[in-house]
Amino acid sequence: MRTSKITTYGLLLVLVASMALARDSDDKTMIRTLKVSSHPNQKAHPIYVAGQVVTALRFEKEIDEAKTSLLAWQGRFERPLIGSKKVVLEPLRDLDEDDVLPLHVTLVDGTEFAFLVKRPSREKWGWIDHQVNVFKDPDSYNAVLSSLYDSLKRERELREENERFQKEENSVDHAYATLLANGQVKKTPFRRKRRWRGNTNEDMDVWVDLYEGPGKAAVVVHLKNTYYGKPWTLDGAYLTRDFTSYTTRPFALRMDRPVIVPGQSGNIAVVVDKSAFQTDGTQLADLVLQLFREDGLLQVAVAVDHTLIRQ
Repeated sequence: MRTSKITTYGLLLVLVASMALARDSDDKTMIRTLKVSSHPNQKAHPIYVAGQVVTALRFEKEIDEAKTSLLAWQGRFERPLIGSKKVVLEPLRDLDEDDVLPLHVTLVDGTEFAFLVKRPSREKWGWIDHQVNVFKDPDSYNAVLSSLYDSLKRERELREENERFQKEENSVDHAYATLLANGQVKKTPFRRKRRWRGNTNEDMDVWVDLYEGPGKAAVVVHLKNTYYGKPWTLDGAYLTRDFTSYTTRPFALRMDRPVIVPGQSGNIAVVVDKSAFQTDGTQLADLVLQLFREDGLLQVAVAVDHTLIRQ
């Protein structure tokens, strides 16, 4: 769902889960090592793909093209590219939940591999395979080297994430977001500009406060788990100009509780610096804040107008 134009005064949209949208398919891509057992009863390994995203499988030896195939790819994929030591897959669009396509790969030495090509899981651990390095011999030089690269990459990502968290903890915007999430508005420089309440539905009761501030804007989303049937958790938050991952902007976010159980209320506060609204030079553009719940569906979309910035 997309607005044709974000109107002034912080117009917002609140979407219930039944009208929800999935997150961008390129949320998380991964290069991984897959060590396949030689046991004859070894199960087929899943390969996670997304629309118009290329996924490559690399093998240790040459592939027997005549004995390698992706079943039922027509209408769902570009023609698979099979040759040398690689199989390249490119879906035309995101697969449906029940689309599971068998991929059978045979190497020139007769080694066979079975895979199941499907869409990524909507769980937090879900990912899209950008490249999968497949090894039958876990002790081969290339397999060990690939595993080493995987470990070094994970270590670097964890280190960068820890550094980012440390910076966030000390930032002014995150301090403001913490105060807003805890209802301590008077301790911040923000003034409430508008309150908008969404239609109460069988799952969540939602209302939103928009705040103007000197060089910053803020949004506080209040959620009450009226009858969601299970605890509600935040899966992700995105601030963009056009609902796509290509225009994401930085922001500070804090919650007063990580989980909202049935019957309980919780607050999510977001603080946006003026620089996030800037396009080129002094020009400011309106933004959209999207909050996704734990199953990957859009719970709330809020239009954040640039006029909330006080000079």
